[in-house]
Amino acid sequence: MTELEKCNAGMEYSFADPEMVARKGEAIRQCEIYNNIDGQDYGKQYQHLKQMLGSVGERVWIAKTFNCDCGKNIYIGHDFTGNFNLTILDIREVYIGNHVMIGPNTLITTVGHPLSAKGRRGYLASAKPVTIGNDVWIGGNVTILPGVTIGNNVVIGAGAVVTHDIPDNSVAMGVPACVVKHIEYDVDAAI
Repeated sequence: MTELEKCNAGMEYSFADPEMVARKGEAIRQCEIYNNIDGQDYGKQYQHLKQMLGSVGERVWIAKTFNCDCGKNIYIGHDFTGNFNLTILDIREVYIGNHVMIGPNTLITTVGHPLSAKGRRGYLASAKPVTIGNDVWIGGNVTILPGVTIGNNVVIGAGAVVTHDIPDNSVAMGVPACVVKHIEYDVDAAI
């Protein structure tokens, strides 16, 4: 198996592999292009996002500075706002639903590294997809770790570190993030 095939199968892989390095290099290039577009040229920004990401719904905007590891593994629904300094390490897939807002300085990461120093010296990593449902508000300075699923109608408080799944209709906060309140889903979920 190639290192990319291992990665996509959820196995440990080498992030120093030339194919993995080239993919990241292309993502860096695409992010540089995006971040150099006039900040008020929303049409040009949107068109570039449609070209660089896996899929993009209508009314999607990401503020500068945006960084990612691949781009093509990011799938965003309709009505999305990603505020300043959003980083999505999309070695694996990141699925973002409709009507999602993400606060500034937020990190969504699908990649982790071994606890073993030998493994880290060997440039090893593993990755798991992240899923964010519909009608989600993620506050500023939040970190979402690999393999996490955030349900529909969820609010993640500023500064939280999301280490495990968060159920629908919840407010979660803290380090690690814990559900502190259940909230009503007050819109038609089909919209």
